Amino acid sequence: MKDNIINYFKLHTPNIIWSIVILVVGLILVKFFMSILKKIFKKSKLDPICHKFILSFIKVTLYIIVGISALTELGVPPTSLITVLGAAGLAIGLAVQDSLANLAGGFILLFTKPFKVGDYIQIADITGTVKHINVLQTKLDTIDNKAIFIPNGQVSTAKIINYSAEPTRRLDLVFSIGYQADFQFVKQLLTDIVEKNPLTLKDPPPIIRMTEHGASSIKIAVKVWVLTENYMDLNFDLLEEVKLAFDKNKITIPFTQMDVNIISKEK
Repeated sequence: MKDNIINYFKLHTPNIIWSIVILVVGLILVKFFMSILKKIFKKSKLDPICHKFILSFIKVTLYIIVGISALTELGVPPTSLITVLGAAGLAIGLAVQDSLANLAGGFILLFTKPFKVGDYIQIADITGTVKHINVLQTKLDTIDNKAIFIPNGQVSTAKIINYSAEPTRRLDLVFSIGYQADFQFVKQLLTDIVEKNPLTLKDPPPIIRMTEHGASSIKIAVKVWVLTENYMDLNFDLLEEVKLAFDKNKITIPFTQMDVNIISKEK
């Protein structure tokens, strides 16, 4: 056994030396190449979260290439090495397929950027403020301060509504009045309330129009443009101000009623 090892080294000394040279020089070149890539990525517009994972992937790939080159110099068939790596990759992929789906979803989100940290969004039936995005999951904080972690594999395929994407939003409200009320007076009253509120945007102008003849009431649509960050404040303001104005002017807000007639049957 010992003689076989000695004979092997005697016969393959040049290959061993070249293999070591390839390995050392390859590692040095990989390190140099990665340092250049880091500088390029810092100047790029890619999300910083992407940098680490892309660099890690490239680094591992280059190490594998260097390792295969060094082993090939020792006489190991490259096809055998590729077959072994492929089988190992397949086994690992099957074991972590859910994580790989989340990883792929994370890269899709980081490159397409449907939302960013700080945006108020809705993913499927979950609504909250984006607090953190990484390549595996997205963290949302709900209005009542609950942290929700959603796998990126689900996020990338879900319907996403980004309420913070645009600087302005339109607030749509509907108010009901009885048929006996003076519609023109109520319309002017609503117009005055909307225009006096400092959060209301003048351009585009508000729209206040009758929208429906209901079963027991007339419905008036109020459509007002507002800065996105003031959306909820204006919503609460208008609801409160309209209720107070209706009460002050004795304008009734109808509600569903049911008349029940009792017929007595004489014996």
